Formats: sequence, C-alpha cells, structure tokens
Amino acid sequence: MQIQIGKTLAALRSAKGWTQPQVAEYLTQSGYPVTNKAVSKWETDSTQPDIERFLLLLARYGVHDAPHVFGLTPAYTIFESLNDTGKKQALEYIGYLAADARYSDRPVKARIKVSRQIPLYDLPVSAGAGAFLDSDAYELIDVDETIPLDATFAVRVSGDSMQPRFVDAQIIYIKPQQTLEDGEIGIFLLNGEAFCKKFSGNKLVSLNSKYAPILLSEFDELRIYGKVVA
Repeated sequence: MQIQIGKTLAALRSAKGWTQPQVAEYLTQSGYPVTNKAVSKWETDSTQPDIERFLLLLARYGVHDAPHVFGLTPAYTIFESLNDTGKKQALEYIGYLAADARYSDRPVKARIKVSRQIPLYDLPVSAGAGAFLDSDAYELIDVDETIPLDATFAVRVSGDSMQPRFVDAQIIYIKPQQTLEDGEIGIFLLNGEAFCKKFSGNKLVSLNSKYAPILLSEFDELRIYGKVVA
C-alpha cells in the first residue's frame, strides 16, 4: 500500500486548527520560507517537504513517533528497498535527526550560532498606503544563519495587504537587486512611496485580495530596491 504522507500532514494540521497559510507563515518565520501553494501540494502528495521543513512540521504538530503516525514499515525494510540515490538521501535525513536534540538519545552538541548585523529601517515599508524608505533612521539588528547571507537589510511591513504571508509589523529581509522576475516579491519605490508587493510585469500586486493591483504606466517612476528572501 502506498503511504500518503500528505493526507496525514493535512489531518495533523486540521487537528491543530491551523490553516495552510498559517503553516506557510510559521515555516517562513522559522527561517524556511514556503508558499501557501507549496503547503497545499504537500497535502495532496503532489510534492513532499524537504527534510528541514518536515522536521519543523513534526515538532509543531507534536509528532514524536513518525513511523507509527505515518504508517511506515520498519526502517531497515524501507532502506534496503531504496536505490543508491534514495539511500544517500535517507542517510542525510538520519543525520538531521541525530543532530536534533528532540530526536536523539545522546547529548547533542550545541550548534554554534553564526550572527551578523544588518540595518533595520525604522520607517516601515508599506503593505498598504506607502511610505518613504530612503532614510538614515535605522537600527542594527543581529541575524543568524537562518537569514540568507545575500539579505543585507531589513524593513518592517506596515498594513495587511500582504497577508497571509506577511503580517503587520513583521520584519522581512531583503537582497538588494534592481530587477525581479514575474511573481517575485520585492521592495519598490513608486513615485516617491515605498511598497512591499509582488511584481507582475505592468503592475504591483497585493497578496490580500481586498487590495486592487497598482497599475504601472510609462509616466511612473519605479525603482526596485530588492527581493524579499526571508
């Protein structure tokens, strides 16, 4: 019988009273960004979460005996049925489990946190009405290895137009770049106002459907500050 991991993940989520957007937000806030669509695909067995995200879900759902909960056959039987690539991935997965104090019977050495400082701008990037981003008013904040190294500054979202992925007052991390691919979320300066929006060719789009897209014209002054990476 084929194991349907997605159906079990969906049941565990429902038992906790969570929505798929809340799961996506939790993983993103934990340093492992994911979209609502990806969570949906996991739960329909179209795709599967990677090791790090799967472990975070198990911890959040309170799962301590994954083989039993997911109806898996004994590990040695599964391992021997895998090809070389599958065995390599299984060993990698075991390595993650062994390094996590929640799953290891042996003392786990504390991971050395690698931290650095990046500027967090006091003036919020608007997720609704817009505000100036250019400012010398910022504070340096510590970030660890969960934040991509190419994220060199951070801003706070203001408003609810980028919910459910980004909520009011949430800190988001930006990789400076002057271009974006269609569908990517970035920070824009449009006619003197700064926005956090999804880029869609000739318009800037909010994730909250109650906000209409901002249409761009040849007369607008648009500058891209960078791409949201966490």
